[in-house]
Amino acid sequence: MARTEPCVCKQNGTANGSLCKREYKESFEEAPLYIPVLTYLGYGILILFGYLRDFMRRWRLEQCHMAEEREEQKDFVPLYQDFENFYTRNIYMRIRDTFNRPICSVPGPQFDLMERVTDDYNWTYRHTGKVIKDVINMGSYNYLGFAENNDESLSTVMNVLKRYGAGVCSTRHEMGQMDKLQELENLVAEFLKVETAMVCSMGFATNSTSIPALVGKGCLNLSDELNHTSLILGARLSGATIRVFHHNNMENLEKLLRDAVVSGQPRTHRAWKKILIVVEGIYSMEGSIVRLPEIIAIKKKYKAYLYLDEAHSIGAVGPTGQGVVEYFGVNPADVDVLMGTFTKSFGAMGGYIAGKRDLVDYLRNHSHSAFYAAPMSASIAEQIIRVTKCIMGYDGTLSGIALFDILYKYISQCL
Repeated sequence: MARTEPCVCKQNGTANGSLCKREYKESFEEAPLYIPVLTYLGYGILILFGYLRDFMRRWRLEQCHMAEEREEQKDFVPLYQDFENFYTRNIYMRIRDTFNRPICSVPGPQFDLMERVTDDYNWTYRHTGKVIKDVINMGSYNYLGFAENNDESLSTVMNVLKRYGAGVCSTRHEMGQMDKLQELENLVAEFLKVETAMVCSMGFATNSTSIPALVGKGCLNLSDELNHTSLILGARLSGATIRVFHHNNMENLEKLLRDAVVSGQPRTHRAWKKILIVVEGIYSMEGSIVRLPEIIAIKKKYKAYLYLDEAHSIGAVGPTGQGVVEYFGVNPADVDVLMGTFTKSFGAMGGYIAGKRDLVDYLRNHSHSAFYAAPMSASIAEQIIRVTKCIMGYDGTLSGIALFDILYKYISQCL
């Protein structure tokens, strides 16, 4: 877990309301030496026994539980390489019981689990019919608690579900455009203080299909080494040249940018059509915060573009939940592409792209998530609308501010 010490100023009574000149510090807690030693030792033992078990399966000394090619298809091209599946069948299967636990209640601080057992070392499971009650939830990013159903305002979501149904079975360019989606996009744009916004039905696909619409062959993608898989996939699908910079290392980023501007494309040395810097607001696996003011200064200096993924920071960071943009007090217009998801703080699903109207309108017609995918259901849109209004104080209460205070105090105690 990273511990960050960003500059803190007070402007109009709000923390981080403006930029400070103090040095931004970030440190990672070092694990004791015995931790990596025991980890590598454990993996080494599992790999050794994995090869032994593969040998025994090949000679039918041990029963093989995994799917096998039929005898008449032995001369076909295999669906997967045997070595690529080694980790899944010999390491993951040994600890699979700790993952994918089926729940049967609301995913709040505590929930109920369906009891399951295995008779073949985690290859298959069968449910016993029993329920394990009140298990502590340690695997959720329900930051503000909106994924629970103890709020009377959820009745508005039920009313919308009854009126609109579960889905429209069409794309937005045909008959899938709904007034609820338009209301949501207007509200998101107002919340983020940008010109307009576009919502998609899947957060992962928001990244993986929007980046290929923004850059392509002849473009350069500068990606933080700890970026999320969806950002990495989007960069690979784009066909753009990818160069990775060290995590939150502004010196390394500027060096790559400077070399790219000076040298241009490989072999031809032509100028890059576009240079896109791709970062996250909060890196979920490390807990570190992007050094946004410095990145904005660098991208302006070299005339690059900035793509900011606020999946984990939107709704949970900043005095009023507007993410790292508000946290650092920067102008939202300085970030070319603002991306976020509704699966964390909002207790819903889907994602958004926000920014200038010309950019968002372009993505509506070129991003596969916007053009080909089915739109978000109206009931999900209503859930996000009610949560956003609560965060903004539009529901006539101070419950949104109270949630931020609770979250802030809890995190402060943990640090």
